[in-house]
Amino acid sequence: MNIKSCFLIPFALLANCLTFAQTSPVKSVGNITSVAIEGQQVNITTDNAFATIAVYAPNVIRVRIDKQKLAPDFSYAVIAQAQKTQTNITQNTNEVNVVTDSLKVTITKSPFAITFYTPDGKIINQDETGLTTSWVNESVTTYKKMQDGERFVGLGEKTGNLDRKGSGYTNWNTDAFGYSAGQDPIYSTIPFYIGIHHQVNYGIFLDNTYQSDFNFGASNNRFSFFGARGGEMNYYFIYNKRIADIITSYTALTGRMKMPPLWSLGYQQNRYSYYPETEVFRIAQTLREKKIPADGITLDIHYMDHYKVFTWDKDRFPDPKKMNDKLKDMGFKLTVIVDPGVKIEKGYGTYERGLTANIFAKYPDSTNYSGEVWPGWCHFPDFTNPKTRTWWAQEMKTYGADGISGIWNDMNEIASWGQKMPDNIIFDYDGKKASHLQTHNVYGMQMARSSYEGAKEAFGKRPFILTRAGYAGLQRYTAIWTGDNRSEDSHMLAGVRLLNSLGLSGVAFTGMDIGGFTGNPSISLFARWIQIGAFNPYFRNHTAVNTKSAEPWTFGEEVLEISRNYINLRYKLMPYLYSAFYEATQNGQPLMRSLAIDYTFDANIYNEQFQNQYLFGSAFLVAPFEGDAKFGKVYFPAGKWYDLYNGEVQNGGQQKIIQLSQSKLPVYVKESSIIPMQSLVQTTAQKPTDTLTIHVYQGAVKNTYVYYEDDGESYNYEHGDFYKRAITYDAAKNTIVFAKAEGTLTSKFKNIKLMLHGFANSTSFKMNGAKMSITDDFVSFLTPISKFDPQGNANTAEGEKVKSIVIKNINDQFSINF
Repeated sequence: MNIKSCFLIPFALLANCLTFAQTSPVKSVGNITSVAIEGQQVNITTDNAFATIAVYAPNVIRVRIDKQKLAPDFSYAVIAQAQKTQTNITQNTNEVNVVTDSLKVTITKSPFAITFYTPDGKIINQDETGLTTSWVNESVTTYKKMQDGERFVGLGEKTGNLDRKGSGYTNWNTDAFGYSAGQDPIYSTIPFYIGIHHQVNYGIFLDNTYQSDFNFGASNNRFSFFGARGGEMNYYFIYNKRIADIITSYTALTGRMKMPPLWSLGYQQNRYSYYPETEVFRIAQTLREKKIPADGITLDIHYMDHYKVFTWDKDRFPDPKKMNDKLKDMGFKLTVIVDPGVKIEKGYGTYERGLTANIFAKYPDSTNYSGEVWPGWCHFPDFTNPKTRTWWAQEMKTYGADGISGIWNDMNEIASWGQKMPDNIIFDYDGKKASHLQTHNVYGMQMARSSYEGAKEAFGKRPFILTRAGYAGLQRYTAIWTGDNRSEDSHMLAGVRLLNSLGLSGVAFTGMDIGGFTGNPSISLFARWIQIGAFNPYFRNHTAVNTKSAEPWTFGEEVLEISRNYINLRYKLMPYLYSAFYEATQNGQPLMRSLAIDYTFDANIYNEQFQNQYLFGSAFLVAPFEGDAKFGKVYFPAGKWYDLYNGEVQNGGQQKIIQLSQSKLPVYVKESSIIPMQSLVQTTAQKPTDTLTIHVYQGAVKNTYVYYEDDGESYNYEHGDFYKRAITYDAAKNTIVFAKAEGTLTSKFKNIKLMLHGFANSTSFKMNGAKMSITDDFVSFLTPISKFDPQGNANTAEGEKVKSIVIKNINDQFSINF
């Protein structure tokens, strides 16, 4: 209730009303008392607050509100500057209006409240009348009216359903060992969500590193809200017609990933832990002997001397450089775990240098904070201090000298035994000084940043960086995995949703522990999980100490063949994967794409039966199911879909019950798709043959695909040393057009083999007007998993008859007509 409304009630109740207003523990923004227009922003004073509404881009509005004068601007997440935008700002007695060519914002004066409109006047999002923004002590919250039928997606690494309507979430990075499939919070914080209603979409990013809370109608039927336990209300409102464009706008604000090293897209074999070095070589040699393509092996904490960061246990690993050289000769790159805790131990170099550099987080009395983790009592580097980031880079040079290729940042929530780090620890916060309450959620991201910047310098090539904790913008520095999951079907499917949600939140390079970290997967669960893993951006098999071995060969010969089949397929798809990562660097689009991105207003995709389905890149529809399920129901969105394995066509807009097999993950290909593939290699260090196979699937939709190559390891691509070309399939014109190649790099491929799916009725093909030679061919993406089926019949490959064309000169622009 506000003061103005008190005068609308009988006089006898006036005293009670005024008393409530004066003593309420909730302080609202109140009414606007002054307005100052400066260029493309409005500075506002209200009864109880100060606010700025600024046009950041034609479709992006920034809202800042605080009880006191707004502090100088600073963000670890947002790296973009406001764009100069044609803006019309007017006011009258009742409201202020901010108009761009993309949206209109109306700020009512009594009381202060914001409504966002499309250019043609449709409500996109509005403050809840009577509540708007308010404080309870230091916690600030903005309340939004829930529109009829509104859905909510995103919010980063959050468990639960794709549609978050009816649920509430807390952002407080947490060491959540063996978390349940519905637990919240877990490891990372990305306070960005997307709202969907009445054929409109919008995004809201709350850039506040304090503990934050989001509620989408949980325990109330009136509003959604978002807020933080301290700091200012600081959010960005993003409007686009397509969710894909909202993600592009969000990542324009918070940054996009760099091209990853090519080897990091390969299969990674991990365990907690592989030691001594003879065990590492046994794993590497077995992978090669059993013809399981792989590029990475990871060392967990047992490689260190008593868990001390930047050290080696010399009994287990007497010569790390020599070991790494041998692994590289075998086509393997080594990733090592790095924790933030630095053991308090006199004579330990990293500790002594940290003391000298004075880089540890401190109590208010300037003593270093001590917490207990794996090495024992530790100090913790303050990664929000530029001086600490420089010091960390120097420490990382030891890993560069040892030939390490990847850094895995763990325990960086910050985790410590007891899980109750004191609130009064002080961090530098890039010169602004902040308590643990403000720093906690951003600590892991700043550790990953420090590792990326240090490794980039120390390794001399693109490093692979992995993190467990992070904050919005983490994609600029690191990949992320979903932490210590369980060997359960529910966790496998929850992991799919976690990765899809991270993709909706601007993070493209994501993965989960295949097989589950805690516990022992059944044969059927592992078989299904490794199939799904082949269609994850980061493909990592990992299990905990005191569990059974979980390498593919430990589950029997049939699962070994299943694993090999899907890892083989992954390596054949490497050109497709690498091109998809390039797209992520350009527009922020994830590899794992919730169907909400492309089929936003199709209610079926939010059904719990179908919410785990996703697109992998632009072409593949993946339908995950439990490992032991015998039948499953698949929903096919609008369009035409080809069964990956046999080419059978399914029409969109329908549900279909399919029979499931342990040996085969349901995967379909979208009509008009263009999929580049290469010959099978055992490691990305091995060159494929000189022919690039490009699969084109007949359809009614025009599609332009951007194929991309670079050297896979350096930053030369940033200076034009790449090979890129657009390939367009146009059904209306009956053409496939290869545009002129861009960049200074020569492609690794000399020939193109076109494999044409669904073109049985096309009888004549011409290239630049000249008739072409066409061959009938057979495509099989999987190898039969056994010589004979259960009835004793010969088991032949499942596949599809296609037309193929070989093109020798691939660099010139050319057009194929059919």
